[in-house]
Amino acid sequence: MASHPFLSYAFRPFFLAAGAFAALAIVVWLPIFMAGLELPIEMLPRDWHAHEMIYGYAAAAIAGFLFTAIPNWTGRRPISGAAVLVLLLVWIAGRIAMATSGLIGLRLTMMIDLLFLPLVSFMAGHEIVASNNRRNFKLLAVLAVLIAGNGLFHIEVMKDGIANYGQRFGLAAVVALITVIGGRIVPSFTRNALIPLGPGRLPQPFGPFDIAAIVVSVAALGAWVVTPQSGATGAVALIAAALQSVRLARWAGDRARGDFLVLILHLAYAFVPLGFLLIGLEMFAPAGTMTGAGVHAWGVGAIGLMTLAVMTRATLGHTGRPLVATRMTALVYGLAIAAAFARIAAVFPSPVEGDLLVFAGAAWVASFAGLVAIYAPMWLGPRLGAEPPGC
Repeated sequence: MASHPFLSYAFRPFFLAAGAFAALAIVVWLPIFMAGLELPIEMLPRDWHAHEMIYGYAAAAIAGFLFTAIPNWTGRRPISGAAVLVLLLVWIAGRIAMATSGLIGLRLTMMIDLLFLPLVSFMAGHEIVASNNRRNFKLLAVLAVLIAGNGLFHIEVMKDGIANYGQRFGLAAVVALITVIGGRIVPSFTRNALIPLGPGRLPQPFGPFDIAAIVVSVAALGAWVVTPQSGATGAVALIAAALQSVRLARWAGDRARGDFLVLILHLAYAFVPLGFLLIGLEMFAPAGTMTGAGVHAWGVGAIGLMTLAVMTRATLGHTGRPLVATRMTALVYGLAIAAAFARIAAVFPSPVEGDLLVFAGAAWVASFAGLVAIYAPMWLGPRLGAEPPGC
């Protein structure tokens, strides 16, 4: 089983599953939202949609990334074979359970769906602890928050019929993960790309400013989860937006504009401060005029683009291909960027908000369908050469 390339690294099945599910989930969601299509689910359609994009799609992409990056961080062999297959089947079972909760009941749905992330945390924790890799213990804390958020989601649905805190909890956890992991990989990959270009500005090393930006951002995310309509939350979110904008500017992304694999990392991270900005402004705007703008900046922009950036780069590097984005890969990025801006714009009242929503959904589906079409042969086939370090 382990000898087949598909199960040799977790990124192969999980990036394929994440990409295919990202497209399929929106293909299903648009008719639900626009035309009232019904699924056999025992929860609000909006809750199903939010849950599956956070705890379904994003969780799969995170798992694929973590179990590919951890061997680089710890020097241990990657998990493969039966372990990867079990993880994949547990994730698929969760998606089926969520889509059929009206048939199997909310309690069984919760029991099945809650298996995946604790299993990921256990396996990742075993690798990190076994290598005494203390630097990455904080990743386990973020995973614990994500697990708690998923549990809270199911409890809210069963108790109140609507999941508000669980949605915000999960989204906040993934954004926090991006600020931590993104703060490591974006400047690192940028530095690697810029050094061969000769003298010039390089990304600033991680330091006290980055710590301050992360701390304020986590505080803002926590405040948003608990009191999303508070003026104090809005103020802290605006401070976080300013700090994260400066942090991004310190990474010299302007010098990497010719390298799409690097540039997309910076563009993806830019949606983190944009989300904080929109969340902050929403607290002081007239009611209903900006609702959801910051959420979709994070969900479609930061999470969607960052996962795309990581999935494409990791796939190229770990399958022995040059770290170069082809025109088709650049098109996948462009469609996702268009989807993000269109979805944010669709939040604001206008005569074309419905058209923007449809366009955003279509662009998202085209982006991830394109990802699968381009990269599936790489995920399913053998590696072409020796694996470069740090890809």
